[in-house]
Amino acid sequence: MSDPPRADVDGNRARAVARSPFAWYGEREATWSGGNAIRLLRGGDTLFPAMCAAIAAARRDVWLATYIYDEDASGEAVSRALLAAAARGVRVRVVVDGFGCLHSQAALRARFEPAGVGFAVFRPMHGWWSWLQPSHLRRLHQKLCAIDGEHGFVGGINLIDDRHDLHHGWGDAPRLDYAVELRGPVVAPVLHTLRAVWTRAAWGRDWRDRVRAVAKSGRPVQRARGLLQRIGIGSAPANGASGDALAPARLAFLVRDNLRQRRAIEHSYVAAIRQARERIDIVSAYFYPGRAFLRALRAAARRGVQVRLLLQGKPDYRVAQLAAQALYDELLARGVRVFEYMPAFLHAKVARVDDRWATVGSSNIDPLSLLLNLEANVVVDDPGFVAQLAAELERDFAAAREITAPLPLAGWRRWLRRGFVASIARLYLRAAGATGRY
Repeated sequence: MSDPPRADVDGNRARAVARSPFAWYGEREATWSGGNAIRLLRGGDTLFPAMCAAIAAARRDVWLATYIYDEDASGEAVSRALLAAAARGVRVRVVVDGFGCLHSQAALRARFEPAGVGFAVFRPMHGWWSWLQPSHLRRLHQKLCAIDGEHGFVGGINLIDDRHDLHHGWGDAPRLDYAVELRGPVVAPVLHTLRAVWTRAAWGRDWRDRVRAVAKSGRPVQRARGLLQRIGIGSAPANGASGDALAPARLAFLVRDNLRQRRAIEHSYVAAIRQARERIDIVSAYFYPGRAFLRALRAAARRGVQVRLLLQGKPDYRVAQLAAQALYDELLARGVRVFEYMPAFLHAKVARVDDRWATVGSSNIDPLSLLLNLEANVVVDDPGFVAQLAAELERDFAAAREITAPLPLAGWRRWLRRGFVASIARLYLRAAGATGRY
């Protein structure tokens, strides 16, 4: 695989991003940085204690974004940590998705706001008619947390117990999911992304629209000061640990948004797949990739790369499983191995390519994640981390069943299913205002 940008360029770009709280908006591609520490976290049982410990040590600010925030024991533990931080004077900002937290947002607001926790809902749902607005088909799907600009968490894990599903109730086995804990320069763009999505949710528009309004006002200086105070933006704090003191992991933080990085996560995947030489492992809860992604997978398998997909065996949404299964015949015929995870629900969104490249985040490999929702992934160029992830993935594949034969459907039925899935996907994307080929 080709190397990421040179270390000196990495350092200069990372320092530039850290100096300016708005610099992340100008980045179209991955900003690689060295001198980061990264730790793989398997499931909420590992993530939530680590997050609560970091929040308990916060001195200045805590920013958190999530799709689902439940009030079960796991969510309650995080809530207590956030409230305790606010009580000791730490600035705390929480943003949740209006659809993912439809069941809990009122209770969260009633609890957080009187305690001084800034709480915002991204695109709140006011009734069925909200779905008639194309923007409401684009959801906040990121799972991010940044503490003091020094400590970050990125992944696919919602704030809900691993054994609890909002639609299916409680189960015995924890869902399969991953996140990462971060320290170092890579936390700066995580923080900037959190600030941006919080202001968009709090005001219903991006901060730049607000800045234009301030500039046109009669008292721009005074209003600008009030604006910055409300956002909580100033110069990004210096990281408490220097790059030299940390493990030399090279990381990049990628988002999928509707501003600058519209297809950054998809492009990163495709580039890594095209450079693969030995092995590709992809774990995705929802799998219905676009043409470029499928071509890259087929080409990799054709040149002898071992390609394995781990997908849902116990579907939480039947239509999502139908979408993935519509591709099984084509994938199997091209030499791609397909596995379905059986012990519990699969919610993970991770991948590794050879022994150097990996990604962990919130983005599935489907149209909603790659073209519509706000997503966030960390890309890793570090053999030690990739080896650790590979060991975990071997456990996951071992617990799955391999699909070795086409689904028992007649030829015309298979094509009918695939045509139905493609039609539904095109209709949804068109209704959401998505453009371009997929």
